[in-house]
Amino acid sequence: MRQNTLLKYPVLLLFLVLPGWVKAQQLPQYSQYIFNGLHVNPGYAGYKNVGYIQSTYRSQWTNFPGAPKTVSVTADFSANEGTMGFGVSFVDDRIGPNVNSSGLLTYAYRLRTGDRSFLSLGLSGGFSRYGLDPSQFVPNDSSDPTIPVGNLNVTIPNLNSGLFFHTDRFYAGFSAYNLVGKQAAAKQDVALGYHDIHYFLTAGALFDLSKQVQFKPSVLVKQVKGSPTNYDLNAMFLVNERIWFGGSYRANALVFENFIQEDLETRNALAAIVEIFVTPELRVGYAYDHNLNVLNNYRNNSHEISLGLYLRPKNIVMKNPRWF
Repeated sequence: MRQNTLLKYPVLLLFLVLPGWVKAQQLPQYSQYIFNGLHVNPGYAGYKNVGYIQSTYRSQWTNFPGAPKTVSVTADFSANEGTMGFGVSFVDDRIGPNVNSSGLLTYAYRLRTGDRSFLSLGLSGGFSRYGLDPSQFVPNDSSDPTIPVGNLNVTIPNLNSGLFFHTDRFYAGFSAYNLVGKQAAAKQDVALGYHDIHYFLTAGALFDLSKQVQFKPSVLVKQVKGSPTNYDLNAMFLVNERIWFGGSYRANALVFENFIQEDLETRNALAAIVEIFVTPELRVGYAYDHNLNVLNNYRNNSHEISLGLYLRPKNIVMKNPRWF
């Protein structure tokens, strides 16, 4: 892009003032994935043993024109006495002129590894669509040949895989996203960083602090080539099996420095998270993220709202509630 091209939305300046940001652009970020592992691992499909639908809306950098906004809908259920899980997910992720969306179907097969332990292998496949809306650019010179005319879109196949192990008190998972489609994206010169392979490692446990209070610490580590290693440290409390509350610390570290640009800086943020069981079937969650350093004055407010609904027959109570 030439320097004589102005940007309608200030957020697009980030692409210019933060070297390598576009190259390292990643999949949508969520704070409430701790309540729905399907966001980061296809092996999670069917884990709850009942049908479950969740919708999530996330708005980052509040009041910053062109700031990221993400909408997602996921649904999953189990079959064949819990040995199989099926799921579907749709995501619409927007930042400035970039419009990225995906649709995935998920299948997971669950093996019993002990009296109360299980291992699931999951695969999800579908499409990813990357688009660019040139109307967001306001050129000083309308004849500039580098400015695209009309919307640019490319649709490519996608495949993700994951392993998910759990007991009633512990879980761990490893997954890889964007296993295919990189070459198709490269031919179009669209969203190359966005479609890099993403690796996720998760783990967590549940402890009884009293009859009314349970404690769930967890961690997520994410790695993308060309980006710092991201990690989340989460601490959540469950009160009377009705209210979740707690927080998350998100940061990154230069673990694989040979893949990292020297001018990339570390970033960290805090998130306050709460989720309430309005009824036994309905869950409502909210997360507030506060960035602690980079561009703090511009993007220190991020809000995330989720709505979850269990689909289970009336008068059926789960003997072993699934808290992961």
